[in-house]
Amino acid sequence: MLAGAEPLSPRKKWRAITLATLMLAPAFWSVLAGVVAVGSDDPRAPAPAPLIAFGLALVPFVFIVLAFLSEHPRAPGAVVRAMVLSLLVGIPISAVAPDAVTGFVAGLGAGGIAALRAEAIHSWKARAAAVAVVTLSVFLLVMVSDVALLLAPALPFTSIGVADQVVERRRDRQGATRT
Repeated sequence: MLAGAEPLSPRKKWRAITLATLMLAPAFWSVLAGVVAVGSDDPRAPAPAPLIAFGLALVPFVFIVLAFLSEHPRAPGAVVRAMVLSLLVGIPISAVAPDAVTGFVAGLGAGGIAALRAEAIHSWKARAAAVAVVTLSVFLLVMVSDVALLLAPALPFTSIGVADQVVERRRDRQGATRT
């Protein structure tokens, strides 16, 4: 956080998270449709490359929305860091996980940590733990149900917002007990 910058209101933070998530959903489903088309033997299956390309092309704009609407003080750099982190985390997890969803959630969550403005009290550790919990949950949920395919795009950025709220509430409770 830059010195003298006012804290971001919860309303603005959740607006940024909501709009970025709404942009993320079609990107996620497009990539997922492309991955399914790659594995399909049906001659009527759509061409996978345009679906995957469209979904991946939306991702930078998702991070742009998240960074600029959350009023990140260094939004352009945050978007670049978000893209790099999403690749550094998402690709290895996609290589390990037997599904196409887990790596996408992990990568976007890691990128979201960099793109979403953090206040001085927010902890990157709490944010990373939230993204890890959501990623593990999606991994386990994909094994038993297809509902993870519907939930997955809503989880990465929401988990970061929830982690920030938990940190803020802990700080408020500690401040109340000290007074």
